[in-house]
Amino acid sequence: MTEKSLQETYAPNNACFGCGPANEKGLHIRSFPEGDEVVADFQPQAWQEAFTGMLSGGIIGTLLDCHCNWTATHALMKRDGLDHPPCTVTADYAIKLLRPTPTDAPLHMVARAIEMKDNRAIVTGELLAHGQVTATCRATFVAVKPGHPAYHRW
Repeated sequence: MTEKSLQETYAPNNACFGCGPANEKGLHIRSFPEGDEVVADFQPQAWQEAFTGMLSGGIIGTLLDCHCNWTATHALMKRDGLDHPPCTVTADYAIKLLRPTPTDAPLHMVARAIEMKDNRAIVTGELLAHGQVTATCRATFVAVKPGHPAYHRW
């Protein structure tokens, strides 16, 4: 895919393990707006497995946290008519692991902002393998202000 992701467009120097394009050892999640949702595909690797053929729950949490964070910042940017997304951080998130997530094919993530108030967005997301939802996420993200350690990360 040659189209630039949200991460590559707005935070090319971000070193986040999950979504930072500049982290050579990171997961390099690439999120793309699609209507009212944000989608991403991810090809898991054997080194990310909890046991043979199944993805680690920690990697699943990272995938959904980062992808949902970009969904939140994109939604806040659109709502406020900004040309650059606000830097958001995770205030809380809950992951539900519904079934083992196989690593033998690309995974698909879809997320949507379900509520926005002031500098916060609540997002829900799903991780799918072979067309089945294997994990879900519900999270709150907050746009940070100058003085916060993450303020200048994108």
